[in-house]
Amino acid sequence: MAPASIKLITGVRVEEVMSWGLQNRLSRIIKPSTRRTVMLAVDHGYFLGPIKGLENPRRTITPLLPYADALMLTRGVLRTSIDPATDVPIVLRVSGGNTIAGPVLGDEEIVTSIEDAIRLNAAALAFSIYVGTEHEHQTLKALAQLVDLGETYGIPVLAVTAVGRELEKRETKYIALACRVAAELGAHFIKTYYTPEFEKVVDSAPVPLVIAGGPKLETELDALKLAHEAINAGAAGVDFGRNVFQSSNPVGMIKALRRVVHEGWSPTEASEDLGQVVAR
Repeated sequence: MAPASIKLITGVRVEEVMSWGLQNRLSRIIKPSTRRTVMLAVDHGYFLGPIKGLENPRRTITPLLPYADALMLTRGVLRTSIDPATDVPIVLRVSGGNTIAGPVLGDEEIVTSIEDAIRLNAAALAFSIYVGTEHEHQTLKALAQLVDLGETYGIPVLAVTAVGRELEKRETKYIALACRVAAELGAHFIKTYYTPEFEKVVDSAPVPLVIAGGPKLETELDALKLAHEAINAGAAGVDFGRNVFQSSNPVGMIKALRRVVHEGWSPTEASEDLGQVVAR
């Protein structure tokens, strides 16, 4: 058993016991050299189907793999579209059971077994929680159960503070509530949305926070600014999807994100890596 008071790779000291395997998997995602991560989210198809830019997963993902610190996706796309020889850590989406065509997006459950996650060599498990909805209890309880399984097998759990169609919930009070609850239930890191006064969210959540990109922003520069502001406010990194693969230059975009997140470049400086004219 590892000693208590472990210093996590974010640099935050917390009073907990974390297995070596769990720490090792998390350190593959959030890089110890910078304590940050650039994750690539390509799990949208589990409820949105073949959205723009992700119609053919293999064609979209393959050129981006060399620049991603971790890949967030479902087991189906992993098995069919990712070369098993890749060494990019996999954050496996294990929640589902809902679609955009259904009556409500929050009706999710665990749909992938821990045994299958182990067979797929997952570095982490991702599960969405829907705080403040009719499915709050269901998703929070499932998150807690998933954390128990993750702790048993040394696999960290990423809680995703989903908002569904209710975009107005992307406010500091709601995000702080959802992140704190997820941390209290044992999530090892959290994917959430950037909000004004995000420093307060970071301060009240004792685990690393990774920022979602959400829908495609108007310009690539807007997405780079989002990443820059989030990192400056204390985020451990980003998990962007549509703001990368729906870009006119996806490889340039993820390279520019790496400049911002890992190297501290300004959004304007990093936008030069896109190889295109970006509105300033």
